[in-house]
Amino acid sequence: MSKPRSLSLAAYRVLSWGVPSSNGRPPEPRPDGELLWIHIGSHDRLRAVEDFCQRLLPVRPGLSLLLTTPHDADLRDWGDHSGILVNLPAEQTGAARGFLDHWRPDMGVWIGGGLMPNLITRAEERGIPMILLEAEVDVKVGRGGKWLPDITRYTFDCFRKILSTSEATARQVRKLGIPSSKVSVAPPLHISPAPRPWPEDELIETNHALAGRPVWLAAWVQDKEFISVLSAHRQALRMLPRLALVLHVADMSEAEPLHRRLEAMDLRCANWDDGDMIEDTTQVILTSDPEDLGLWHRVSAVTFMGSSLERGAGGRDPLVATALGSAVVHGPYVNKFQTLYDQLRQANAARAVRSATELGDAVVELLAPDRAADMALAGWQMVTEGAPQADLLIDMVQETLDQRRAENAGA
Repeated sequence: MSKPRSLSLAAYRVLSWGVPSSNGRPPEPRPDGELLWIHIGSHDRLRAVEDFCQRLLPVRPGLSLLLTTPHDADLRDWGDHSGILVNLPAEQTGAARGFLDHWRPDMGVWIGGGLMPNLITRAEERGIPMILLEAEVDVKVGRGGKWLPDITRYTFDCFRKILSTSEATARQVRKLGIPSSKVSVAPPLHISPAPRPWPEDELIETNHALAGRPVWLAAWVQDKEFISVLSAHRQALRMLPRLALVLHVADMSEAEPLHRRLEAMDLRCANWDDGDMIEDTTQVILTSDPEDLGLWHRVSAVTFMGSSLERGAGGRDPLVATALGSAVVHGPYVNKFQTLYDQLRQANAARAVRSATELGDAVVELLAPDRAADMALAGWQMVTEGAPQADLLIDMVQETLDQRRAENAGA
């Protein structure tokens, strides 16, 4: 490290010294073996990171993940995740040292802005290779550090590779004095689900039983949505008399009571979970097993993503349905996955409805020749465009960890 850099960092570290008071919870133990640290700068990037992690772990046996969020993020809002999820400490010198002493990551991937000079420069000094994705010129300096303009440059220079989503941001980074060889433009991580394959013989048998009938799926339906979905189906049956509904209930305990209700409503129902056969007169196929959705998304040209017509549930992830070639319809209450639904609608791969009547109209319209196919193609293009970027990052992580392992073996 050059002398000017040492003086600037020394001054900054003195100004930002401090260790936050304990919250009373000891940190989780560090997993054995290789540990990849991924920092997620904002909550809306978690789903894409999760998708990347699911792709990475099978090709890197023994790798553990440490996911971090900004220090002031409420972890209760971050939902399910791979590996360990913790808040980063505040931008204080002692806190940064304590974090790195405990976790000892083999590599770091920082996604987005909010760069923390103490943590990042300490990691670089310890020889921890780091990559910056979706770079933003956004550095969170501690108190008194704003008068040290070189801190931003030193922080960026700690990364071995810097990938920006725009040429404008890349130019900003280069203007800091970062070598051009480190900086490149690349698209952000996109979600690109890879659903597990389905047995071909069962798929053929199910399609044969349906005998070319139009089929739509209502997935993850809550009990307070049953009447709306069944009313939409009755409405659609007037235009499509051979239409079949696959009704997947969100709560398995609701399946049997719903079966009795369907019989009382004079709707001919096959309970798939009980092994009932699909007949030519079957109007509703009732199921509650989430695993079977892989079959029904493939069979159904249109999927209504339930848990979205009424307030409370917040919607369900639509991307597996999209990846399996089904056009997506959803209600207005999808706040848990709002960004995904917005992207699908912008790509003309999803349609929002607000009532049973609108749902019935959408089913009839989308089952018209080529209409669902156009939406499904648009959705498939959206969910597959992120695969090359995820594959590139996997290659970078693999290469960097292999190099570090070789260096440690030779030490």
